[in-house]
Amino acid sequence: MEIKIGIQNVGREIVVESDESADEVAEMVSRAMNGGAELRLKDSKGNLVIVPTNVLGYVEIGAEEPRKVGFGAL
Repeated sequence: MEIKIGIQNVGREIVVESDESADEVAEMVSRAMNGGAELRLKDSKGNLVIVPTNVLGYVEIGAEEPRKVGFGAL
């Protein structure tokens, strides 16, 4: 699933591909915004992304869809 994180006063967003479910990511964001000092997300390759909560502009959680592989007829 794709997660987009907007940072205050920065023109580009951070894009993270994660294996977590949308509910799990929403819970992590909620905990971080309600008293946590930082948002910690692990991407699908095992990298850790840490964003201080005081600079978060928005977090967009993409829909959970299985990826399509190969060539498909329209």
